[in-house]
Amino acid sequence: MAEITASMVKELRECTGAGMMECKKALSEAEGNLDSAIDILRTRGLASLAKKAGRATNEGTIAAFVSADSKVGVLVEVNSETDFVGRNAEFTGFAATVAEHIAEAAPEGVEHLMTQEITGRGLTVEGLLGEKVTKLGENMGVARFVREEVMGSGAVASYIHGGAKIGVLVVVGFNKSETAENPTFKQFGRDVAMQVAAASPYFVRREDADAATIEHELSIYKAQAAESGKPEAIQEKMATGRLEKFFKEVALVEQPFVKNPDQTVTQYAAAVGKEVGDELTIVGFERFVLGESAAE
Repeated sequence: MAEITASMVKELRECTGAGMMECKKALSEAEGNLDSAIDILRTRGLASLAKKAGRATNEGTIAAFVSADSKVGVLVEVNSETDFVGRNAEFTGFAATVAEHIAEAAPEGVEHLMTQEITGRGLTVEGLLGEKVTKLGENMGVARFVREEVMGSGAVASYIHGGAKIGVLVVVGFNKSETAENPTFKQFGRDVAMQVAAASPYFVRREDADAATIEHELSIYKAQAAESGKPEAIQEKMATGRLEKFFKEVALVEQPFVKNPDQTVTQYAAAVGKEVGDELTIVGFERFVLGESAAE
């Protein structure tokens, strides 16, 4: 059996919010496997959905850039060794420069990005990074980025939260080109991005969930229902009801809107669409939490 360390218990507690002894017991039963331990705690009703952000550990910043026409949006994560440098204006300025460069140059990945020359700088991204490392006296690196480009009708919105620890891009579709410049629509885009930052949805709508995810959730809810000792038909209804609750928690369009919990995100989109005279559709989103790529 794998040794259960204090750091493993701490990580499980951060992910689930469960008590220390429950976490230690679950890890023992799961033979040290974190994901299995989470499922064990959920089955027993001792934990809700895992908080993935709790596993983020790296320092640094997340920067966003959206083009003037809102057709291109970028999120980039740049890591540092300490939070002190991560908050330094020189460091955050570098991240902002890289985000804008990615929007313009569309690199294929981080390795390609590092070899590209920054317009008007006379040096590559890697060269500029080297300058910052020398100046700040700390190792730094571009961990990852995502670039979204809208080809037809639609726009990209961004939101940076929590001292640049969380970054979000949202792509919204519509029918009329003038909608992109409407101040009410722009606020809507920012609000939806803020929703993604705060409520951490898994996908835009329940139809986007893959079969494996649904089956995994159902297996947990069926196990929970079985412990109730009620008739099988009732257990089935209990499991189905909990799956419905799951979708309302993790499907973006079904979540209660953070600024007005009395309406869902879908209802908010419909209300704004009516106000701007267009039909608004949330197409997709990207959500970065600082350090989560290293923790996976």
